[in-house]
Formats: sequence, C-alpha cells, structure tokens
Amino acid sequence: MKKPTTKTSQKKLSIAPLGDRVLVRPFTMEEVSGNKHFGIILPDSASKEKSAQGEVLAVGPGRHHEGNIIPVNVKVGDIVVFSKYAYDEVEMDGEELYLLREDNLLAVIKN
Repeated sequence: MKKPTTKTSQKKLSIAPLGDRVLVRPFTMEEVSGNKHFGIILPDSASKEKSAQGEVLAVGPGRHHEGNIIPVNVKVGDIVVFSKYAYDEVEMDGEELYLLREDNLLAVIKN
C-alpha cells in the first residue's frame, strides 16, 4: 500500500511532541473511502465528520514511569486509528494536525 504523500511529510517538522504524545495528520474522508486499505467506507451522512485515521508524523520520547522512560509503540509513517474525541488540534502551515496521547491510539493498520 502506498502512503499518501503530503507537503507536511516532505519537509522537516517544527512540532516535537512531548512525553507519550503523537502528532498525526488525519486522513480526509476521501482518502479513507477512496482506498480500501485504510478502513471502513462510511455512508454519505458520515462524510462530513472528521476521519479517525491518519499518518504518524512525529512521536515523543515516551512516558515516565518510576524513573524510566517507556517508549511509544508507534513510529513515524505508521497508519493509525485513534479515538475521535481525544485529540488536540494544532495547525502548521495551514494544515490541521492532531496531537494525541499514545493511550488514545486504538490500532495500527498493517499492510
């Protein structure tokens, strides 16, 4: 499966997530419904909603637990499914991106 290439993924990012946060570029509904590998095709009534799938653009170092850092289990380039209401929106160069905690990632879509 070829990943969609965006202007964000082609340049160096200026956002570096902290802790166990992950920066994700959400897919548009057209990207999700146009490619069967990205997930379920939703009916037209749901097409106005935002996608709950996207590409990981940056990953924080991990969360601290008892003096140790536990690394995040996803990597840059992974396609993930995330909780629809558990992200913070950030904008970079006119593109809307999401910052999520690793706990709010539900799955990694494998080819």
